Parts: sequence; C-alpha cells; structure tokens
Amino acid sequence: MIKLSFPFTEEKIRALKVGDEVLISGIVFTGRDAVHKYLHDGGKLPPGVNLRDGILYHCGPVVMKQADGSWKCTAAGPTTSIREEPYQWQVIRDCGLRGVIGKGGMGDRTLAACKEHGCAYLHAVGGAAQVLADCIKKVRNVYMMKEFGAPEAIWEFEIVNFPAVVTMDSHGNSLHKEIFAKSHAALAARL
Repeated sequence: MIKLSFPFTEEKIRALKVGDEVLISGIVFTGRDAVHKYLHDGGKLPPGVNLRDGILYHCGPVVMKQADGSWKCTAAGPTTSIREEPYQWQVIRDCGLRGVIGKGGMGDRTLAACKEHGCAYLHAVGGAAQVLADCIKKVRNVYMMKEFGAPEAIWEFEIVNFPAVVTMDSHGNSLHKEIFAKSHAALAARL
C-alpha cells in the first residue's frame, strides 16, 4: 500500500503504476458533469479552488448541514467516470490535475492526457459510499452550489487514508483497456 499525500506532485504521480494500491490523504475537490462541461466551455474556477497538482473526485456526495453551519459528508461514493471523457483531457491539461478519482475507468483521450501531463486515474470502490465518507475528515468548503446544486457543486474535502487503485497511470497503461482486450479475445474464442 502506497501512502499518497498532498501536495500531489508530478514526481509522486509518475512513480505510480497500474495496479498500485494507494491511501490518499490531503485536499481533494469533487467535480461531476456540470463542472466538467462548465470548464470545457471556458468557465473559470471560483477563487479558492485550485486544481493544480491536485486530485479531482468524480463524486456527488451526500452532505448535511450541521447546527453550527458546517457540513458533514455522510456518503461519498464515486460516480461513473466515462461520462466525463469528452472533457477530462482538457481539464487535466488546463487545470494541471495530477489525479482523478472515479469508477469504471476512462477512454483514450484521458489516458493520453495522463501520460502527457503526469496524471493518474484512481479507481475507488463503488457501493462503499458510507465507508469512503468516513475517510472525509472535514468538509472545508463548497463552491458553485447556487449554480449547480449540491450533487454537482465543487466540494472541498480533507481526506485521510482514502483507498483507491491506480488503473490508468502516467505511462500510458490502462487496466481497463487490458481487461476489455482480454474479455473481447475470450468472447471471440467462444464464438
């Protein structure tokens, strides 16, 4: 198990390879469909959101406002990442991302951007939303709530030992591509 902690430098990310299990600690921001399309269309990140050398989590968390005005995350499972494929390469390039957490993998354009810009795709376990929420020690802020609503807003989380597996690395390797090819070959052999 590799401890991956903020700041997420290019050197740390380029040292990772497909199959590595990581425990992530530090600051991450969430971003789903609305954020990706907004950035793709030329939108600017609000002050306070800096994705450079950061990790973007494909997640629409369940959060509850506490009596003191703070937020508590009660569920934070990954959302299906392939929906962001038309935009992710550009967000990696323009925002200087070092990591993307999600589920299900992504396509060739994202893989190429990971290789070129020193980024990795980190697969989180689907169906474990409450367990993953336990890794969120603090909800530091929320941005663009008014524009996008709670699930699509940009949430800033402080996480400790968030588990993930590197399934697309910065060297052009993709576990998702490998599995697809093996499955396709096995299916062809049966026909």
